[in-house]
Amino acid sequence: MPAMLLDGKKLAGDVRAGLGPRIAALAARGVVPGLAVLLVGEDPASVSYVTAKEKACSELGMNSFERRLPADCSEGDIVRVVREFNADPAVHGILVQLPLPKGISESRVIEEISPEKDVDGFTPVNIGRMVIGDPCFLPCTPHGVIKLIEVSGIKTAGAHAVVVGRSNIVGKPLANLLTRKSINATVTVCHTGTRDLAEHTRRADILIACAGAPELIKADMVKPGACVIDVGVNRVDDATKAKGWRLVGDVDFRAVSEIAGSITPVPGGVGPMTITMLLYNTVESAERAAR
Repeated sequence: MPAMLLDGKKLAGDVRAGLGPRIAALAARGVVPGLAVLLVGEDPASVSYVTAKEKACSELGMNSFERRLPADCSEGDIVRVVREFNADPAVHGILVQLPLPKGISESRVIEEISPEKDVDGFTPVNIGRMVIGDPCFLPCTPHGVIKLIEVSGIKTAGAHAVVVGRSNIVGKPLANLLTRKSINATVTVCHTGTRDLAEHTRRADILIACAGAPELIKADMVKPGACVIDVGVNRVDDATKAKGWRLVGDVDFRAVSEIAGSITPVPGGVGPMTITMLLYNTVESAERAAR
């Protein structure tokens, strides 16, 4: 029996609908949630992503502030823009689009973002708060994954969750969130140093693939009935497509969907939730500032 599709696009729409009344309430007090985006260079994927975020802000009646710098700008130029956003009361959330050009210290730039405006949840302050369970802005993709799991009714208490990937943006934060008492999963993190990956993934009640490797997870690596969350977004060559390529996840969707109990598609799964949780955090930041 084919797996149940976990529709991230629908859930994202529901979450955004819930933001509407909160944004209206802020507007009645003269406050418009504002998201500031800094884009360095002209990477096509980054440009497309930033454009999608600006469109989402416009649709919800939020302000969007954009600054673009050339790829050959200095680290100091980037830091100065971040500090300007920090000081601007109309800006409630700051997003520095990653990756930054070679030679720029991403960690230094991120550390410059005010924790109160760090709606991506990347600053050391917010990461530390997340780890110890204090209130903070959660990283958007991991937060979106958790929302998908919760809304879909997937049992997490006592479940064995396997996270394939250990990036600071997705893998590590997800592993931390899954161990929270409110979720209460037992977590295994797999990575490039893991021996016999399939041995671990076949034991997963919840399998989350975030390795950035096209169709890494095959059907024989999945426990029958498991919940499979595919965070990967990869371009692969496809001569049958007008663009010459197509998007695939880190999971062999067609084969795994015949084994899993539930699964996210690519696109339409985790992706829509990432931008939505960024908007969610920005609205929350504006509410905090208005108190």
